[in-house]
Amino acid sequence: MNDAHIHLVINHLPIILPIIAIIARISAFFLDSDALKRFAMIILILSGICAFASMQSGERAEEMLEPTVFFTESHIEAHEEAAETYAIFSYVIAVMAIISLWADIARKSFAMILTEITLGLCIISLYFAQKTGTTGGQIRHEEIRPGFVVPESDHHD
Repeated sequence: MNDAHIHLVINHLPIILPIIAIIARISAFFLDSDALKRFAMIILILSGICAFASMQSGERAEEMLEPTVFFTESHIEAHEEAAETYAIFSYVIAVMAIISLWADIARKSFAMILTEITLGLCIISLYFAQKTGTTGGQIRHEEIRPGFVVPESDHHD
């Protein structure tokens, strides 16, 4: 596997894992489960790690694309900017999840509010996750680019 393959494998995890964490946290609320609540925080920590790995592999994947016909500076730049913003959110959320997990295990009085703030940031970050995923897809999929028009076919049935 080359760097582009690695990026394509890893880059979906920082987008999918927060959704799993949100589902786990909501389930923990209804099931009154400390284990599920802690699982959600662990998933957010893992998501932050995956965001870091995705950023690193993305830089190397960009270098691979530059000499190809698929390289378009504007699409890669838009994706890179969206990814940087989302990565910052992911890192902050991961650190907050670490603190939340510690506070919950240590039975600190602020554990619940910190967990809820972390979850709130996670929900807000999904907007940036969507922007990152869409701009990444636009690098190679012109059919999802704004203004794309389906070409008329010469083939008539």
